[in-house]
Amino acid sequence: MRNLLDFLIKYNHWFLFIFLEVVCLLLLFRFNHYQQGVFFTSANVVTGKVYEISGGITSYFHLKSTNEALLDRNLVLEQQITQLEDALKTYHADSLKILSIKNTPMGDYEIFKANVINNSLTNADNYITLDKGENDGIRPEMGVVDANGVVGIVYMTSSHYSVVISLLNSKSNISCKIMGSEYFGYLKWEHGDSKYAYLKDLPRHAAFNLGDTVVTSGYSTVFPAGVMVGTVDDMSDSHDGLSYLLKVKLATDFGKVNAVRILARTGQQEQLELEKKAAKQ
Repeated sequence: MRNLLDFLIKYNHWFLFIFLEVVCLLLLFRFNHYQQGVFFTSANVVTGKVYEISGGITSYFHLKSTNEALLDRNLVLEQQITQLEDALKTYHADSLKILSIKNTPMGDYEIFKANVINNSLTNADNYITLDKGENDGIRPEMGVVDANGVVGIVYMTSSHYSVVISLLNSKSNISCKIMGSEYFGYLKWEHGDSKYAYLKDLPRHAAFNLGDTVVTSGYSTVFPAGVMVGTVDDMSDSHDGLSYLLKVKLATDFGKVNAVRILARTGQQEQLELEKKAAKQ
């Protein structure tokens, strides 16, 4: 306490000076309209700048949740587009059918959220590890997508983790088609560039153009129809000359895969068991 009193006594003239300056400023801005206007204008500018910086920082830390919301919305929109195309073809734009599409955006698929915790790109067989497993409802043969398109298929699961066969894997074999066409083939990655895969066994009479969108065909228990895969980058004949071989630029950037969604189809297990039983006959 004595040291505080000594400090105040030693610098009392400075404290008196600051006090008088504050009083003078209060009197100046209180009773002079011009100075008062300048003060409030400057204060508003400073306050606005502070709020701008604060808002920018807040927005940055909300990017993750925003990206996740966009990913979910992309899945819904892709499915609605595919269903809308089917409705237009089958019912010739029947308004009642089109309105019903909005009520069934993902059909009979349940969606789980997960994050990538390990990934590989340069092997002949590349795998992705996710932070969700059996305890979260994940099981093998479920489809995995991100905000851009198809990522792969769940291969193995443990209690808390899952291993996914990505599109960049020699075991990957996904049924795909050109959007707007019912002709389909299967997508296969040839070891090399992670940006490209090949759509094989597309019939010779199938019509398409470079730049056309490639989507899942829906002819499997894994992915619904219409999930984005990529775009046609180049074309050639197959080795036997009986079908097309399309070079597809993949929509998913596998070097940046982070947040993903796992698609679980209701009744998938029942269908798989029935098909296996039929194959043994």
